[in-house]
Amino acid sequence: MLDQLLQYDKSLFLFLNNLGTDNWDSFWMFVTNKFNSIPVYVVLAYLFFKTYGVKKLLLVLVFIALLITVSDQLANFFKYGVQRLRPCHDESLNTLMRLVKKSCGGKFGYFSAHASNSFAVALFFTNMLKKNYKYIGAFLFAWAFIVAYSRIYIGVHFPLDILTGTLIGLFFSWLFVKLYIFVTQKINL
Repeated sequence: MLDQLLQYDKSLFLFLNNLGTDNWDSFWMFVTNKFNSIPVYVVLAYLFFKTYGVKKLLLVLVFIALLITVSDQLANFFKYGVQRLRPCHDESLNTLMRLVKKSCGGKFGYFSAHASNSFAVALFFTNMLKKNYKYIGAFLFAWAFIVAYSRIYIGVHFPLDILTGTLIGLFFSWLFVKLYIFVTQKINL
């Protein structure tokens, strides 16, 4: 059963990865670069500050830093624990896939930290800002989906890597939202 699931995952990866074209490669390389998400984070910080003030902003920045750290380090733990090769390191796929990046990255890819972090941030700020900004959730989840998909497009993650990262990011985001609310109530912030 697991072998069949992994084979479906490879087939779906090849289908999605091969939809790419040279015309779009630079766009997807831009999207997948984690530093290019900084403007999104700056806007979120500004909206949060505008809505809740500087004290809550400082606290939320600590929570976001912890959330991303937990999500990111758990991804590393799984990558080395599960040891599933990235598509670009899987010799059975070398001639069948498009590797858009100049380098493949680390040897193992289960699960995607990009997907986990993007969806964690999206859900966290959606929960915090949805009362004041009606379409914030739609924008943030679209952004998270595009970032996550970019990892398949450039050839460094399988769809199951993305799905697992998404679910883990959403879980930890939910947990950190609850913790943030608990802490702000306890310290009367």
